[in-house]
Amino acid sequence: MQDVRDRLGRPLRDLRVSVTDRCNFRCGYCMPRETFGPGFKFLPRADVLSFEEIAKVVRIASDFGVRKVRITGGEPLLRRDLPRLVEQLAAIDGVEDLAMTTNGALLARYASDLAAAGLKRVTVSLDSVDEETFRLMNGVGVELAEVISGIDAAAAAGLLPIKLNAVVQRGVNERGILALAEFARARGHALRLIEYMDVGESHGWMLEQVVPAAELVKTIGQRWPLEEIPAGYPGEVASRYRYLDGAGELGMITSVTAPFCQSCTRLRLSADGKLHTCLFSRGGLDLRPVLRGGGDDAAVAAEIGALWGNRRDRYSEERAEWKPSSDGPKVEMSYLGG
Repeated sequence: MQDVRDRLGRPLRDLRVSVTDRCNFRCGYCMPRETFGPGFKFLPRADVLSFEEIAKVVRIASDFGVRKVRITGGEPLLRRDLPRLVEQLAAIDGVEDLAMTTNGALLARYASDLAAAGLKRVTVSLDSVDEETFRLMNGVGVELAEVISGIDAAAAAGLLPIKLNAVVQRGVNERGILALAEFARARGHALRLIEYMDVGESHGWMLEQVVPAAELVKTIGQRWPLEEIPAGYPGEVASRYRYLDGAGELGMITSVTAPFCQSCTRLRLSADGKLHTCLFSRGGLDLRPVLRGGGDDAAVAAEIGALWGNRRDRYSEERAEWKPSSDGPKVEMSYLGG
């Protein structure tokens, strides 16, 4: 294994793989329908990496220390024959944790096949368990029952532990946090509350809409007492809490109020083959020329090693001093996979 470190001494341990930039939801914090409407131009099919190309990148990245691989989108279950990719990635030596993040609407249909192919676990985006709020936030009127059935199907298929992710926005869904926590506790799933982040340019992010994690911990802790517990592994992004009554745990992702850039070990591969070293990036390294131009493993490895070795991203820590850049807009979350 090549132990490559970036300029801040951070190792490479996690790879997020976007398999599509398309999604069947139009959540306002990610793909607002005002921008991603009927006329929006998604990636042409020819530009999207094949499963074999993705597997090649993951295999080479594992030589640099990648142990956790997460399949993302857009909505990854829109990618045809996804279990075939899962099977290829599960067979790669060094990949110890193969997971997927999904909105859950199609999960009931595919959970068993994904588990059989070698997927270990899933994270499901679930911003509310109030029907009206849920429909409003997903932007397309998908019913809450569809996602809940997907969560239950994933549990039945053994895709455990299941994590439920909720992006909390002031004036949108913060009043439903106790109900969401109660839902997760009853099913034995870990709830992770995510501070509303300024990823991309399309959602009109405002700091006033951020609900600080400390406020959320206080609200939930008053109902069910909590205690903070250590990170489960180096580079874990969520601050973890345990319910004192034994009903599982809660996580907080505090990118706005308590950035964790110093411990970030993540690299992101977009659906069209660009490597991004930060969720808030303005551009990425295009691997398609080397992947499709006859480049061997050594050529791909040289690109990955050089990119990570020169990395110095710490956007969340620098947010307060950030000024508009001439490098172009930040890449959208739906493109990078969150």
